[in-house]
Amino acid sequence: MIRMIAKLLKVLNSETEPAQISLALCFSMIMGFTPLYSLHNILAVLLVLILRVNLSAFILGWAFFSGLAYLLDPLFHQIGLVLLTLSALEGLWTSLYNITLFRLENFNNSIVMGSLFLSLVFFAPLYLILNLTIRKYREHILAWIQKTRIMQAFKASKIYSVYQTVSGWRG
Repeated sequence: MIRMIAKLLKVLNSETEPAQISLALCFSMIMGFTPLYSLHNILAVLLVLILRVNLSAFILGWAFFSGLAYLLDPLFHQIGLVLLTLSALEGLWTSLYNITLFRLENFNNSIVMGSLFLSLVFFAPLYLILNLTIRKYREHILAWIQKTRIMQAFKASKIYSVYQTVSGWRG
């Protein structure tokens, strides 16, 4: 648990663009909420690898949202059941089920449908909220920590200069 918090702080304090971290966490929400072996998760992983997102944030978010999904499964089931039994969408579900690709997607499962629907609904708002939160964190909290006497003393030490040298090797 402490290592995960340390990794999260490392990601937040890095020079990575907040949009990259936010996007990684949004894709990890889709991966974590929905069952692992789904076609839309392959698409999400492909987008994570194609777009410039922070992989550490993606993996940490995936672990977090996977744990949260177990708590939210009854909600996912209810939402999926409502969507699948809605008479206005019956024709859509029938035509999608007749297409092999969508049958493999397993949309007829209420938990898959509910979790995917909820994660897609929350994707854009979560992106905007996380982006704003990371910017505010860096602007206020990180700036305050950088000004403390302990951090100033640490930056003046030889350990920090060695760390700066070694961290520059990564390129």
